[in-house]
Amino acid sequence: MAFEIHDGPRIETRPERQTLGIRIVTPFRGMLAVRDSLIAELSAWLAARRIEVGGPFFLRLHTVDMAGDMEIEVGVLDASVVSDDDRVRTGSAPAGDYAIIAYRGSSMQANKTLLAWAPEQGRRFDTDPASGRWGGRFEILRADPRKEPRKTAWTVELAFLVKPET
Repeated sequence: MAFEIHDGPRIETRPERQTLGIRIVTPFRGMLAVRDSLIAELSAWLAARRIEVGGPFFLRLHTVDMAGDMEIEVGVLDASVVSDDDRVRTGSAPAGDYAIIAYRGSSMQANKTLLAWAPEQGRRFDTDPASGRWGGRFEILRADPRKEPRKTAWTVELAFLVKPET
């Protein structure tokens, strides 16, 4: 699959943003199929409650273990709804500086590019290498998957929280 950068890489300061999402643990293998299933589930949940959301859908990687289980969340940003549902929960995307790249095509290439670029700029990711836990690692869909089902047409924005400059 080709790889095309649409924006970045760059550092951008972002405010805290309210989210609404479904958080689960799943193996790395097959994770994108799980993402797609969770997008459909969350879309149906929103539609059943006639909830319009203010922001885009995202995949958040809370923990990364490509050889094992990943803790992920599929949600929407800028959700003004507070959920008391056991499955769909209110949360937040933390404020801070994010390393950003928007791309179309190979997610593996985009991730490698951003993971190499930020340290070259003297920035360290907000992550704990021992546990694989990330302070904020997002894949934000710039296209609404409810309106554009073709993944090849999606522009995806990677936004990885970096530690404050020292």
